[in-house]
Amino acid sequence: MAVTVMIRAAQPADRAAWGALYAGYAAFYQVPQTEAMRDAVWGWLMDAGHQTGGLVACDGDGALIGLAHYRAFARPLSASTGGFLDDLFVDPGVRGSGAADALIAGLRDIGAARGWTVIRWITAEDNYRARGVYDRVALRTPWVTYDIKI
Repeated sequence: MAVTVMIRAAQPADRAAWGALYAGYAAFYQVPQTEAMRDAVWGWLMDAGHQTGGLVACDGDGALIGLAHYRAFARPLSASTGGFLDDLFVDPGVRGSGAADALIAGLRDIGAARGWTVIRWITAEDNYRARGVYDRVALRTPWVTYDIKI
């Protein structure tokens, strides 16, 4: 699929298109999400003082086709800082266009500029399409993830 992909920081004018993509991401993972929840996350992305940042992927016409949310995290054992990729989603109609690779590369550039020592993320075991990309661009770790619900 030949699509020109440009990566940039999310901008205020992106709210509606970003919201549609983020709703698609929530639906993919079957996570109930409201417009108020998207408003909260958008507020984080637009707040330069908040820890959460956002990248968007645009096609050649400037239409949003993907998103990535990220944040720094402390790595005490190595006395360093890493980056955590919280969310990555590409419009199903343009998957295979290189948008996911471009978003990850854009985050890698941010990490390099900020002195991060690693970029880490998790995905669902059965997210085979995304894992095909992730296995190509990153090293799968042997770590097991746990959650405590609060």
